[in-house]
Amino acid sequence: MPVMTYREALALTLREALQEDERVFIMGEDIGAYGGTYAVTRGFLAEFGERRIRDMPIAESIIVGSAVGAAMAGLRPVVELMTINFSLLAMDQIVNHAAKVRYMSGGQVKVPLVIRVPSGGGNLLGAQHSQSLEGWYAHVPGLKVVAPSTPADARGLLRAALRDDNTVLFVENALLYGTKGEVPEGKYEIPLGRADIKRAGSQVTLVSYSRLVLSCLEAAQRLAGEGIEVEVIDLRSLRPLDMDTVLASVKRTRRAVVAEETWKTGGFGGEVISLIYEGAFDHLDAPVGWVAGAEVPMPYARNLEKAALPTADDVIKAVKKLF
Repeated sequence: MPVMTYREALALTLREALQEDERVFIMGEDIGAYGGTYAVTRGFLAEFGERRIRDMPIAESIIVGSAVGAAMAGLRPVVELMTINFSLLAMDQIVNHAAKVRYMSGGQVKVPLVIRVPSGGGNLLGAQHSQSLEGWYAHVPGLKVVAPSTPADARGLLRAALRDDNTVLFVENALLYGTKGEVPEGKYEIPLGRADIKRAGSQVTLVSYSRLVLSCLEAAQRLAGEGIEVEVIDLRSLRPLDMDTVLASVKRTRRAVVAEETWKTGGFGGEVISLIYEGAFDHLDAPVGWVAGAEVPMPYARNLEKAALPTADDVIKAVKKLF
């Protein structure tokens, strides 16, 4: 299989969508002449022109609102926001319109919209640009929320999102764009709402999504050297959520740790943990562990930002507490 970066996998999939369907167009801030904040759409303007690659003003509510209207009218827009933090300026459009129009019209009006948003900390961008807010959106029926961790998953899930008739929030952790991995050849899709077992194990189930999956895999490899076999499950999709895969694993391993980058208070990990207790309580040999970020606005200083983000060491400590 060819090896490509997360960024290249996204760009390839978007380019294919533009080539295959005239209804697809991309709109956002600096996506044209500049090539995108994280260079995903570099070269697209020259290739597809201004009608398909639309640079927009710094007005997220207008960008998303325009995209919702275009989707309702039969087009298939892709919105790129500079960061998930800026999606707060379009939250009314996302939560009250994109998520609800299809339901409120009795299915007569579809909103086939993909909203791509970089997320997470680690880039020294300060408290207002380093949040992981995907759990907020996963709370809302009518939205689909996807957060791939590898180039292969980014490609397969984005292709599925682009073909979906519902609004999909596609969350891309900003530290993943340069990561590399094998990507299957051909135009393949990964169904939304299907978790993936990234590493098989028999003693503990580690559940995570997005960038922290990589930390969990590192932790699992190090723990294997100490004789602790850990199974790593990548949720990939927060809504719809595949708890069947999680519960089947927990029932086998009898121990679980949930890991995420955001804060514990109101974090999506709490939802997963509650569902584990509901579905596998009698199978557990220890309380479910939880690894999350520090309960502070993200610091700007490098040493403090590093201290605020969960690491493989934190995952290892949480796993060892279960024995």
